[in-house]
Amino acid sequence: MVQSSTEFFKTLPPKYCCDCGAIIDEHAESYMNHCDHCLRDIK
Repeated sequence: MVQSSTEFFKTLPPKYCCDCGAIIDEHAESYMNHCDHCLRDIK
């Protein structure tokens, strides 16, 4: 059975920050690996 693309994206696991482990609030087409808090610390 072929899964629809919307079902595929709904079932993806959440993305975690590579520094602190917090769940990243993703935006469309985002390839970030850091949460907003850790991004502020990098700058």
